[in-house]
Amino acid sequence: MMTKKTISASRASLILFLCQMITALEVPLDPILLKELSQPPTITQQSPKDYIVDPRENIVIQCEAKGKPPPSFSWTRNGTHFDIDKDARVTVKPNSGTLVINIMNGGKAEAYEGVYQCTARNERGAAISNNIVIRPSRSPLWTKEKVEPKHVREGDPLVLHCSPPVGLPPPIIFWMDNSFQRLPQNERVSQGLNGDLYFSNVKPEDTREDYICYARFNHTQTIQQKQPISVKVFSMDSLNETISANLSDTGFYGAKPLTERRPTLLTPVGSTSNKVELRGNVLLLECIAEGLPTPVIRWIKEGGELPINRTFFENFKKTLKIIEVSEADSGKYKCVARNPLGSTHHTITVTVKAAPYWITAPRNLVLSPGEDGTLICRANGNPKPNISWLTNGVPIAIAPEDPSRKVDGDTIIFSDVQERSSAVYQCNASNEYGYLLANAFVNVLAEPPRILTPANKLYQIIANNPALLDCAFFGSPVPEIEWFKGVKGSILHGDLYVFHDNGTLEIPVAQKDSTGTYTCVARNKLGKVQNEVHLEVKDPTMIIKQPEYKIIQKGGQVSFECTIKHDRTLMPTITWLKDNGELPVDERFIIHKDSLAIMNVTDKDDGTYTCVANTTLDSVSASAVLTVVDRPDPPFDLELTDQLERSIQLSWIPGYDNNSPITNFVIEYEDGMREPGVWHYQTEVHGTQTTVQLKLSPYVNYSFRVIAVNEIGRSQPSEASEQYLTKAAKPDENPSGVQGIGSEPDNLVIIWEPLKGFQSNGPGLQYKVSWRQKDVGDEWTSVIVANVSKYIVSGTPTFVPYEIKVQALNDLGYAPEPAEVIGHSGEDLPMVAPGNVQVHIVNSTLAKVHWDPVPLKTVRGHLQGYRIYYWKVQSLSKRRRRHVEKKILTFSGNKTHGMLPGLEPYSSYKLNVRVVNGKGEGPASPDKLFKTPEGVPSSPSFLKISNPTLDSLTLEWGPPTHPNGVLIAYTLKFQPINSTHELGPLIEIRIPANETSLILSNLNYSTRYKFYFYAQTSVGSGSQITEEAVTIMDEAMASRQVDIATQGWFIGLMCAVALLILILLIVCFIRRNKGGKYPVKEKEDAHADPEIQPMKEDDGTFGEYSDAEDHKPLKKGSRTPSDRTVKKEDSDDSLVDYGEGVNGQFNEDGSFIGQYSGKKEKEPAEGNESSEAPSPVNAMNSFV
Repeated sequence: MMTKKTISASRASLILFLCQMITALEVPLDPILLKELSQPPTITQQSPKDYIVDPRENIVIQCEAKGKPPPSFSWTRNGTHFDIDKDARVTVKPNSGTLVINIMNGGKAEAYEGVYQCTARNERGAAISNNIVIRPSRSPLWTKEKVEPKHVREGDPLVLHCSPPVGLPPPIIFWMDNSFQRLPQNERVSQGLNGDLYFSNVKPEDTREDYICYARFNHTQTIQQKQPISVKVFSMDSLNETISANLSDTGFYGAKPLTERRPTLLTPVGSTSNKVELRGNVLLLECIAEGLPTPVIRWIKEGGELPINRTFFENFKKTLKIIEVSEADSGKYKCVARNPLGSTHHTITVTVKAAPYWITAPRNLVLSPGEDGTLICRANGNPKPNISWLTNGVPIAIAPEDPSRKVDGDTIIFSDVQERSSAVYQCNASNEYGYLLANAFVNVLAEPPRILTPANKLYQIIANNPALLDCAFFGSPVPEIEWFKGVKGSILHGDLYVFHDNGTLEIPVAQKDSTGTYTCVARNKLGKVQNEVHLEVKDPTMIIKQPEYKIIQKGGQVSFECTIKHDRTLMPTITWLKDNGELPVDERFIIHKDSLAIMNVTDKDDGTYTCVANTTLDSVSASAVLTVVDRPDPPFDLELTDQLERSIQLSWIPGYDNNSPITNFVIEYEDGMREPGVWHYQTEVHGTQTTVQLKLSPYVNYSFRVIAVNEIGRSQPSEASEQYLTKAAKPDENPSGVQGIGSEPDNLVIIWEPLKGFQSNGPGLQYKVSWRQKDVGDEWTSVIVANVSKYIVSGTPTFVPYEIKVQALNDLGYAPEPAEVIGHSGEDLPMVAPGNVQVHIVNSTLAKVHWDPVPLKTVRGHLQGYRIYYWKVQSLSKRRRRHVEKKILTFSGNKTHGMLPGLEPYSSYKLNVRVVNGKGEGPASPDKLFKTPEGVPSSPSFLKISNPTLDSLTLEWGPPTHPNGVLIAYTLKFQPINSTHELGPLIEIRIPANETSLILSNLNYSTRYKFYFYAQTSVGSGSQITEEAVTIMDEAMASRQVDIATQGWFIGLMCAVALLILILLIVCFIRRNKGGKYPVKEKEDAHADPEIQPMKEDDGTFGEYSDAEDHKPLKKGSRTPSDRTVKKEDSDDSLVDYGEGVNGQFNEDGSFIGQYSGKKEKEPAEGNESSEAPSPVNAMNSFV
């Protein structure tokens, strides 16, 4: 059974892995191997050297060890054997050496103080623990003392001593008041390392009666409290007032004024001191100074720099803290206290000593009989530690001799060892600051090779990464390792592989061809063993479509794509991150297979999105940034400055642009006097500008607001600025849009655009309206009006010019002189009609009309143009009158002619002309009669083909609905269509105009013919109509068809065809009901069904015919009527359809079976031409 293992490509992990394997070789950890091999004891767990215990709980002294056979345990106390069985309170945990001392039921922890040491022993040796010093923690109470109140003069220094009781371990000190609130500390007031509270100088606010020092003993979780200390600070003013009355009590003989002084040190005392600290500990140096003003502290190291990254300043720089000190930190450290009056300093000489620390700790040694080896124990310290050796817990000097070992200072040399040489050796390195104790066993074993890696282990890696194939082994002597690939492969060697001492085979850059089975062989002089492992090299996971940078507007939606390619045997998982963290828990984030969608984007969605594709073997990622843009935030802090009568400066602070730069600012204003709440556009400036000089109008109560604009849109308006009222003034401008028009023939209406509120420039806005008749020398007539924009002057002559002006004024005066405008009094209807009306016929549908203009004086108003009324009297071909429908054409301006389009050919018309002004029409000119000439006729109204025989067909038709003249003849053209849809020779027959039917003889039997039929006038031929028909078969063919029809096989075939057609019809019906489409259009075009009219290709409506000369779009028609005839629509009168010819538009109505219809036909051509497919009837008749 194969087991899977993932190999990391990290070189750091590789080094760690190999180191672990080397250690495992020396101390085998395989559970099966440990059960079979003898091994000396090894201490695995023990209590700390200095063990402070809680006197309220049981004492547990740990000692755990392993070995084969399992070791037994014994204890010493204060250097002598500790007989556990004689003390009922002491027990040992099962299968362990851990002591449990029960003091919960009347026992005292003090009775068990001492130095304890554990020994673990089996037949291969004995290992010992450190000396474990047991001490119960102590939290003594403060000694009772009388705390005297402190009276101190303002500005003097003060030290409040804490003097906490000595505890084990030492307590943590802090100062609080009666409300258990910590007392505030700063550069002036701070706590020292010894717990005292130092005042560099006191102030009156330092007066209080509850300075309390607390000592917290963490081990027992108790807090002890010192008696509160009262402090009273006397200010100089109050002291001078009471000095005489309290002279004997205060001890002051005079109140000196508060004076500043240079710093002096409160701690440490003197100018120098010494400090010893151990290597690896935290060095704390303290300087607290007094002075007025409060001094500041600075630290320097003489002859060097303070260590970077290990130096910290605490307690307002009064404490210098250096962590993880080493011998290099020894030296002189100077603290300098300084204020404006001077400075003082103190030098602390720091000496860093070192308890012993390991350079090379002894390591377990596994040897085979006859081998050599060494145990090395090297330590350092300050002073240099002394090295001593023990064997099985006994000093080596008094231990039983072993000829295979030799002690040489910090090294024991073994040579030609035997099994009796197995033992546990202890190395002790000690100086005055501590000791180190290490156990290392020598285990002499004779063992054949064993491979500890499971058989058939499966390794899976990604191509181009290193592969590490494990071959953990054990044997004594140490086995040699060889690797093979494949069943019959040769030994591996060369630059493609790396062979590690722990047996691991490394393939630095594994490729796909590295896949296979590898065999590890371990051999020594006692035997040989081998193991197979399997390597699979997988394709790397790649992101082939990475997410891309996106800019999205707030409220929109965005999608990031992440398409991966991976080894088909690996199952990837895709995880999305935002800013290297998990995606927000929000239903707006929708994760699909290959994408991440974010709906209703908010500004919080801005950030970096990462797609992480993970498999069991590798991981790849790709990131993209999402920038969320939005309309800018509104500006704020609007300010008005430089306030003048006609200008002011406005400034503001822009709001956040929401990732889209502000392009411009729009400034709006409000007139709080006239239109409160209504904002008007003032101006706009560039987006980099935050101030603007604004022009103002008089007598306006201004407020301003600013709107920021970016590419996304406009911000919300800012808060309104403060109001600013400008002074009143005379109007600067007059009304615009001044006009004079008459509403009646005898008046003049003067209108104007009134000034807007802020244009009045002051109160009392009015208008002075003035007028006089032009060119007659009259004086101006004036009136003053208010609150209106119109004035009516009555009693004026009809339609005469007037000079008009309107001037604004207010309580402060008039606006500048206004400009004059020309107006007219009211109009009246024209008095005369146009004369000399002439009509010139252009063609059968178009005429040109001429007339003489009327005198302008008779128009009595603004000449707007001339209007022609015309109507059809009768059609000359039908000789019958019709309903009169008058039509009107208007020609603007002073025209003298116009065109009449859309006339019907061969018809009689009348017209008249009238002049038009703003009031209406004048009288009409006398009616003018004119006639239109003949035109080409429309198509025959129908063409019906009947009575088919072997060689003849009967044609019947109706005359054109619109003959447009006198018909002189009909023309019939026809040609046969063969089975390949080719057209045969064209035959033409001319038919008198009074005929309505024709029998065509001498036709071919069972043949399809196509017919083209049109009428003619003297002007030319009209639109044609087309039809198709088929002659019948001869009798012989018919009898042969009957004979075939009586055959059984033919009947069966026809039944099958009928069934197939039925199925197809059902399918088509179902698909049509479901909205399905099927391609019948092309088939209908090729094989026209005589019962169904074809559809137009452009819009899907029924098609239309046209003649060979006219290819205009055709009108929509309807389905074929039951009589299978083609009928002509009635023509509509139109002003657009005019010209020399007739459009010849028809309805398509279809014909009897065999009719060919539905497409626009070109002029019939001689010879073989492409034609339409024969009808189903023709196909059936041709079946033989």
